[in-house]
Amino acid sequence: MNYLAHSFLSFTDGQIVGQFLEDFIRNKDRFSFPKNIQDGITLHRAIDTFTDSHPAIHEAKKVFAPLVRLYAGAFVDVSMDYFVATDLSLNSLAEWKAHSLKVYRVLNEHQEWLPENFKKMLVKMEHDDWLYNYREDWGIKFSIQNVLNKAKYLEKDIPVFEAFLENKNTLQQCYDDFFPDLLAHAKGINTLLQLEG
Repeated sequence: MNYLAHSFLSFTDGQIVGQFLEDFIRNKDRFSFPKNIQDGITLHRAIDTFTDSHPAIHEAKKVFAPLVRLYAGAFVDVSMDYFVATDLSLNSLAEWKAHSLKVYRVLNEHQEWLPENFKKMLVKMEHDDWLYNYREDWGIKFSIQNVLNKAKYLEKDIPVFEAFLENKNTLQQCYDDFFPDLLAHAKGINTLLQLEG
């Protein structure tokens, strides 16, 4: 899952912060954060583990694997954010916009916990409203290109976005088979975290 899904599958402000931080911190540093942010880090990891083992995600990876081999998972993550963003059974357009604005506000209110490289990304994310614009083909194209640019062993002009467009129906079905299971799993993990206090 990518940024939008992780933010949507957060149940407190602290969890939003932790979900975003997880990819930017060393494992040994996770315990230096307040409990509510640690919960977000734990939730992020639980979501990733569940996602990686789900049969529908294995099917979705087949769309990208011929082009990018082991990087297929990263492009599935980005693709799933498109389907989350366009899933009006989860939120209306107005609610998705409100969600995006809330996430930026929460992250900015917790700047003291954010590493410098994340702060720089947050400025771009908020300026271009990545979270809301994942619903647009151009938003996903931008995200896919961003993954290509960061990947050490991939050419920058691999037609991954074209594969996304050509296989959108297949990926939509994978999302439909997967996301309700993930949502239930995330709610269960959150309940356990709250019981831990």
